[in-house]
Amino acid sequence: QVQLVESGGGLVQPGGSLRLSCAASGFILDDYGIGWFRQAPGKEREGVSCISSKDGSTYYADSVKGRFTISRDKAKNTVYLQMNSLNPEDTAVYYCAADLKVWCLTDPRILYDYRGQGTQVTVSS
Repeated sequence: QVQLVESGGGLVQPGGSLRLSCAASGFILDDYGIGWFRQAPGKEREGVSCISSKDGSTYYADSVKGRFTISRDKAKNTVYLQMNSLNPEDTAVYYCAADLKVWCLTDPRILYDYRGQGTQVTVSS
């Protein structure tokens, strides 16, 4: 079965950390551009971070720069999003997407090849 599955979300206190995973099955994730997106209640979807399939370069939204880190584990066919110094504004459903033709996925309006179901991140004391 071809799919992306996110995991690692949960409830964390402000200042805490979480690591989200985006695991692929049925295709080789390393061949695809990957993006992490999020959507908070009442807000538009936002491109958070991406990693290029071409050269491994990365992108971060200004809102997460310096706090979040995206990485690939080729052996595990998984992409991670390490999130540090979390604050309540980071509360959202986070999902990953993959596309064979797009090197780095940043636009949440585009329908990419694959998208996961999302994982909830809640930052609250």
